[in-house]
Amino acid sequence: MNKRILIVSSFVLLSINLNSCNSGTSKDGMVISKDSGAIAKGEISFDQNCSGCHNFKQDGIGPHLGGLTDEAPVDWIQNFIRDPKKMFDSGDMRSLRLYEKYKVMMPSFSTLTDAEVNNIVAFMHTHKKPEQSKEKSNEKAILDPIPDTIALSSLVVELKLAGQIPPSVANDELPLTRITKLDFRPRTNNLFVVDLRGKLYSMQENDPVVYIDMAKLKPRFIDKPGLGTGFGSFAFHPDFEKNGYLYTTHTEAPDSGKADFSFADSIKTTLQWVLTEWKTKTPDAISFSGTDRELLRIDMVTGIHGVQEIIFNPLSTDGDKDYGMLYIGVGDGGSVGEGYPFLVQDKDKVWGTILRIDPRGNNSTNRHYGIPPDNPFTKNRNSKTPKEIYATGFRNPHHITWAKSGDMLASNIGQRSIESLNLIMSGHDYGWPIREGTFVLDPNGDLDKVYPLPVNDSVFDITYPIAQYDHSGGGAAISGGYEYQGTTIPQLKGRFLFGDIPLGKLFFIEMAAIKQGTQATIREWKVSIDGVLKTLKELCGSDRVDLHFGRDAQGELYILTKPDGKIYKLVGATSDSSSVDQL
Repeated sequence: MNKRILIVSSFVLLSINLNSCNSGTSKDGMVISKDSGAIAKGEISFDQNCSGCHNFKQDGIGPHLGGLTDEAPVDWIQNFIRDPKKMFDSGDMRSLRLYEKYKVMMPSFSTLTDAEVNNIVAFMHTHKKPEQSKEKSNEKAILDPIPDTIALSSLVVELKLAGQIPPSVANDELPLTRITKLDFRPRTNNLFVVDLRGKLYSMQENDPVVYIDMAKLKPRFIDKPGLGTGFGSFAFHPDFEKNGYLYTTHTEAPDSGKADFSFADSIKTTLQWVLTEWKTKTPDAISFSGTDRELLRIDMVTGIHGVQEIIFNPLSTDGDKDYGMLYIGVGDGGSVGEGYPFLVQDKDKVWGTILRIDPRGNNSTNRHYGIPPDNPFTKNRNSKTPKEIYATGFRNPHHITWAKSGDMLASNIGQRSIESLNLIMSGHDYGWPIREGTFVLDPNGDLDKVYPLPVNDSVFDITYPIAQYDHSGGGAAISGGYEYQGTTIPQLKGRFLFGDIPLGKLFFIEMAAIKQGTQATIREWKVSIDGVLKTLKELCGSDRVDLHFGRDAQGELYILTKPDGKIYKLVGATSDSSSVDQL
């Protein structure tokens, strides 16, 4: 044990032994506080810093933590919280196994004080190991759902640095930013980039200028526990140049306002997602000034899988039924992993859906927005299904786009097995939480396992992905992309480019292969800077890339990397003769 760990461990023993009547003992004999105040503080810290990746029942982005204090030494837990990379680099076997399974490095929390770390451990100690789920009757889990590996194509795309977003943290810890979306203002090529920590930037000659500072304008704004929480998304009304309407989503603390969509009081609310309409009289201004009003508010069980996408159909024109209709991707809020799958399975709930609303209407229940008359459930007068729902059955529909053909596509981040791209059709059910990709999932069992489809699968009336890949093949969470619609890179014409968020892998499928009922072949591509092949991990200097895509008014594509806040434009393409699959 090194000197640092000895000092930390001695401090923990000394401070906790002063109140031994409020303590428990870990596996390694170290004392863990049972003080109710320490546990309550630990729960707050856990919710703010850890709940985005961990719970105590099911594995997710990271492992479940139920019973961890009974299995791992306290000093190991403390040091792993502070600096997991250091533990990995030291050759610690437990750290190596975690990285091998989850494929991403947990961020460090070196800014937490010893007391805060000890409180988190005390809170974790109140959660014991969950009971082992029984195997589904008569079925065995599929260990390798998609055994075929994704072939490496010969496509190499040249990148050019197109912007740098300033760090949104006070220290140099990664990620320096949490940029997730790049989009353009309608009828212009003015680019905008959002940082989940609270700022929407207008790119002025590749230099970012703050357009909206959510933390200043919304006092209840929060960006904890990270990942998808914070300033989630933005969408300019297609007539923004005339009417000045802009829409955003952001997170606030629980009970910040009356939720339009909520659940029973017995289920804990971690935060709320809020959809806001902003109105400006100066659409061409570099920074926003104007008024705002709330359209809707949704309670969430946890801090993950929230409202990470809002978008207008860019292909619709004035007079179309879809013109001015706002699509809203609503995740399951982590409800399935927390043991509440009925919140998604119940079609009278909005979690795990794509909503479609008329933000300028007023026939919703709260009278703040409209429900389009051609939405799929509006004509079923006896149904309690919210008429806002356009499609159901998603874990996290975090990115929505349209192909030139008019097809609507949405990527859905999976649990522990399958990442998928879906062709979205009105009123269709995409399976979650009884399906993950083209496989069966037991929503009341072990979410790490998937099973074969039943022989009577057609009776479930589920719509399956048009492309999918699994975690055993090196994936972790799909980053939704775009069909290339530009003119600069002819090699990309007819292709849909996307990738994997944490790992930074880059994929594409052929648009001609998109057909409901079949699986398009996924191939991998590489990038270069100044003609030199580079991985995105090398470019951003982090093991976790946090890859996202953007597109401008000309249809040209961009890559965003959170750790360094950089924006790259795709500017050219070549073929690499050393690649496995020659195009």
